[in-house]
Amino acid sequence: MKNKEVLQAANAAVMKGEKEVFLAFCTDKVVWTFVGDQTLRGKEAVRQYMAQTYLEPPKFEVENMIEEGDYVTAVGTIDLKDRDGNLVNYSYCDVWRFEDGKMAELTAFVIKVA
Repeated sequence: MKNKEVLQAANAAVMKGEKEVFLAFCTDKVVWTFVGDQTLRGKEAVRQYMAQTYLEPPKFEVENMIEEGDYVTAVGTIDLKDRDGNLVNYSYCDVWRFEDGKMAELTAFVIKVA
């Protein structure tokens, strides 16, 4: 699979609520950096984040996905339900770095849309 296809498959798993399938596409030492917010290090940290944040499977709309070497950039929107059950809309730009066909590092720019 090309890196772009890996990311598409991983995103499809998340939207189905298959978090462990998603994590199988990641390296063990995966790092997620949410610019201006927090950094998660390792699969267990990502697993905990997903359990707390993805109370229901998120819905992604990818507008553009660009692959260049070991990097894939995805731009789009994501809808998540918060703890009160309200749907919250975000715009995002994710820059993924891959190692040996797996997602190794994410730099995410996420903005809540009013």
